[in-house]
Amino acid sequence: MRLEQLVALWGDPIGPALDPAVPLPRVCTDSRRLQPGDLFVPLTGEQHDGHRFLSQAAEAGALAALIARTRAAERPASLPAWLVDDTQLAYQQLARAWRQTLAAPLIAVTGSAGKTTTRELVRAVLAPLGPVLATSGNENNDVGVPLTLLKASPSEAAVVVEMGMRGLGEIERLSRCALPDVVVITNIGTAHIGRLGSREAIAQAKCEITASLSPAGLVVIPAGDPLLEQALGAVWSGRVRRVALTGDDVAVGPHVPAPDLLGQIEGDPGAAGGAWLQLLAGPGAAASTAAPAPAPAPVASAEGASTGEASTDPSPTEFRVPLPLPGRHNARNLLLALAVALELGVRADQLQVLRVEVPGGRSRRLQLGAVQVLDETYNASPEAVLAALDLLAAQPGRRFAALGTMLELGEQSEALHRAVARRAADLQLDGLVIVDGGAIGAAMQEAASGLPRLARVQSPAEAAEALLGWLQPGDQLLLKASRGVALERAIPLLAAQLPGAAGVAPA
Repeated sequence: MRLEQLVALWGDPIGPALDPAVPLPRVCTDSRRLQPGDLFVPLTGEQHDGHRFLSQAAEAGALAALIARTRAAERPASLPAWLVDDTQLAYQQLARAWRQTLAAPLIAVTGSAGKTTTRELVRAVLAPLGPVLATSGNENNDVGVPLTLLKASPSEAAVVVEMGMRGLGEIERLSRCALPDVVVITNIGTAHIGRLGSREAIAQAKCEITASLSPAGLVVIPAGDPLLEQALGAVWSGRVRRVALTGDDVAVGPHVPAPDLLGQIEGDPGAAGGAWLQLLAGPGAAASTAAPAPAPAPVASAEGASTGEASTDPSPTEFRVPLPLPGRHNARNLLLALAVALELGVRADQLQVLRVEVPGGRSRRLQLGAVQVLDETYNASPEAVLAALDLLAAQPGRRFAALGTMLELGEQSEALHRAVARRAADLQLDGLVIVDGGAIGAAMQEAASGLPRLARVQSPAEAAEALLGWLQPGDQLLLKASRGVALERAIPLLAAQLPGAAGVAPA
């Protein structure tokens, strides 16, 4: 990017003159990490204001800055600057301008659960195309998405961007910034229902991801969700590819088209390695067998034009790929990713080895002595907890879980917490530790009262203490909670005292 692109966006800067042909090496929003020659963008949030550090940025050698008009008087005389109405919006406009110079396809991923895992699976299946840049960590918001885009180089074969949200309008802004070519919606659940009020509002918010999707683009979704179909049909009339696993409860009907792509699991999906996912053409892939698509959500024909009829795309080559992460829910996430790979021309023979690195606290297997731990401590939603419990129940030996609270569930919080505790009891776990000393924890304890071992504690340290009184060699343990619970703190405490656990090691 060159400074002349900034001039095209906001006119000439004020202050010392700049050569518009000078390359802009980096955009920085943190004055502590600023390098000489960077463009400094001071962002303003609930608890911070980057404009306070304009002088430090100038002293550190910032080439120029974007400054809010209302803060123009704080500009150091030596610092050239563009005055903008909103530095956050300008940051996104800058990222969008850079995005428009990139030839690589951009894939955007959102959903109530499984976003990060699916993002990493998409990265893995697209690796045969060349270098793939993807969102790092949890940088999936108004700051993180522009940051990812501005990191992209012209050499990228693809860019994968995760998009999160806490309210209506957020994903729409991110879509307009990223200009995706393919979007993936993993599911519509109850995460953040306390903020949005209903699953209908959550579906509406997630479908904002299509706001700036290329008209020739593709939406990949799980089949069989009437709520998602209705919300998507209200905003998108282009191509949709629906996927499902054989055995899924897919409610195909007048307003819910059949899946285009099926995945059949071969082997034990709960085992670490050894399972495969067989791809099959779904009933929705053939016009002769698929139910007509509903008027609100037309599906594309083989030529890519919206017809309002079931897809007649040729059936994908039927092949199988290794399942890199355990669990039926991760097999479904892989199926979503494979739909993207097929869209972008990845061949079956290029998918026989998948290298997936999921960030810590997500689908991470640890070996603590002779106890195997499924570390799911990064975050939690009701759907994700239920999926993790099902995975735990499929493991051999005795099964234990420590569950913390799930945040931002609003008025439905108690009922949803009761539901996950009841599932733990229905699965006949050998023990459950509830990490909450309040009313939610009490409700969970009551719902799981039939379990042979049940404890309610107030902290990760107390959870570790309770588990140490139960665990034996060969046991399986699930740790799952929202980020605010910090349940990962129990892991080193367990590692320090379980027999044979010299430390924390991957399983």
